[in-house]
Amino acid sequence: MVAGSISTGIARADDVDDLIAQMETVSREAGELNDQVLTLEDDIVRTQEDVDRSKGEVEDAVRKAQEAQALQKEQQAVVNRIAGARYRGAVIDPITNAISAENPQNAIDRAAYMGVLARQASEAYSSLDESTRAAAEAHSKAAASRAAQVLKLSDLEKKRRDLDVEKGKLDERINQIKAQVDGLDEGARRRWIERYHPVEGVNIEGLFGSESGLSAVKAAMSKQGSPYGWGAAGPDIFDCSGLMFWAFQQQGKSIPRTSQAQMAGGTHVEKSDLQPGDIVGFYPGATHVGMYIGNGQVVHASDYGIPVQVVPLDSMPYYGASRY
Repeated sequence: MVAGSISTGIARADDVDDLIAQMETVSREAGELNDQVLTLEDDIVRTQEDVDRSKGEVEDAVRKAQEAQALQKEQQAVVNRIAGARYRGAVIDPITNAISAENPQNAIDRAAYMGVLARQASEAYSSLDESTRAAAEAHSKAAASRAAQVLKLSDLEKKRRDLDVEKGKLDERINQIKAQVDGLDEGARRRWIERYHPVEGVNIEGLFGSESGLSAVKAAMSKQGSPYGWGAAGPDIFDCSGLMFWAFQQQGKSIPRTSQAQMAGGTHVEKSDLQPGDIVGFYPGATHVGMYIGNGQVVHASDYGIPVQVVPLDSMPYYGASRY
């Protein structure tokens, strides 16, 4: 465990570089875990919304199934009445009707009645068939909706368990980093804070770029000196992607929350075409991001114990850039 090799008051110069390298490794692992936790939290929110929506769909499907079943019972009652009438001899063939009629008008009336009853029977059987089919379909949909909701609930609970596990891992990494940084002597701490070669007194007046980009730069730059915090997106504490998220949020624009999602979204920009406000990814897999402010510089929230600062673009391994 890296933290186990750290002692308070380390002062030997030849050990500091190794120490910083070890701390950077653990810190990047913490950053990756932080992104995983944030992604899981977003997945849980979306899944919970799906569960809530599916609950309404299930209730609607059950209601329609009950309505279809009630209609089926009504049509069955009509069919039963007509069947009863036929059984009692109300329906007779035309020849028997003519012979047994008391007079021609009586025969006509009875024939008309038989025609009406026949049409009613046909319509009743057709309605029963339709209502039976509708009831079956409604019940099938209700059952499918219930099954889908059960699956979503199961997926939600699994994601919550996974989140607890990842949070535990993240807390372990965070504690390692805090112990390491807090155990540094003054010289080593300064090396840690200045390892990206921060630039002081940067003037952003007169920068060329889009209104949206310049607005984001102004917001991000206003947070110079703010402390770092895993999973934080302002207004006073930030992680790397949280600073980007907050800066664009100030102009009413919503961008993805995590560093990798920020790199996957927006419009890809070549390094040679960077403009103020572009989000730049660093390290393999885009495990860190900062905002390009022009003149070959980025503002970023880098790590625990290091305030939001401006550093050279090439102070970290370049990954790519996105424009929002």
